[in-house]
Amino acid sequence: MEWQDQGVLLAMRKHGETAAIIEMFTPSHGRHAGVVRGGGGRRLAPILQPGAQLSVTWRARLEDHLGAFTVEPVRARAPMILGDRTALAGLSAICALLSFALPEREAHPTLYSGTEALLDLISQGAPWPVAYLRWELGLLEELGYGLDLTRCAVTGGHDDLAYVSPRTGRAVSRNGAGEWAPRLLPLPACLMGQGPAEGAELAAGLALTGHFLEHRLAPALGDRPLPAARHRLADLLSRPMMRGE
Repeated sequence: MEWQDQGVLLAMRKHGETAAIIEMFTPSHGRHAGVVRGGGGRRLAPILQPGAQLSVTWRARLEDHLGAFTVEPVRARAPMILGDRTALAGLSAICALLSFALPEREAHPTLYSGTEALLDLISQGAPWPVAYLRWELGLLEELGYGLDLTRCAVTGGHDDLAYVSPRTGRAVSRNGAGEWAPRLLPLPACLMGQGPAEGAELAAGLALTGHFLEHRLAPALGDRPLPAARHRLADLLSRPMMRGE
């Protein structure tokens, strides 16, 4: 068995004295693990960094075997943002969530495309928090837990959507919410394409997507806790000093 692809390195752990096991995310083969011979040594250490773009060849005797990767660097991302604590946290959260959530060896080309674009945005130093929030919405959608933010679940209207039901994931307008508003999750305007993710809106967006990651996605994966990297990113982005408040 053999295939070639290009993708994002999600995780690496040492295997034996000199090898490593890596997890790749590629458009055609999804989240896929394999052994890299010599991957635990100094020569490959700068290449096998989370978020790196790699060209890989995977080989195994049988399809269900772990198999082995040979890797070639395409572009690094982590070294470009070493001085930016928040950008590094963003890169780590993306890789950790994908490793946590994606089923093995199942292709998700649309999610892959959005992931590569977001990682490039972060590594280029461009503003990225809004894109990250929308990426988390896309991750939920891809895995069957998407939110319906197109119309009010109560009135059917499209205007003044301000809340999301924590139970159904459907948007609710101010008028439709009525006395139930305190029990609903705030829907920040930035997720409706109506402004940048700044201040309290950024924190509200992270709380919204975090609720469905924790209470919808995680239970379906055996009630495992969300990766610590996602909590660290949410904490960093929600701090007043990070929001310019």
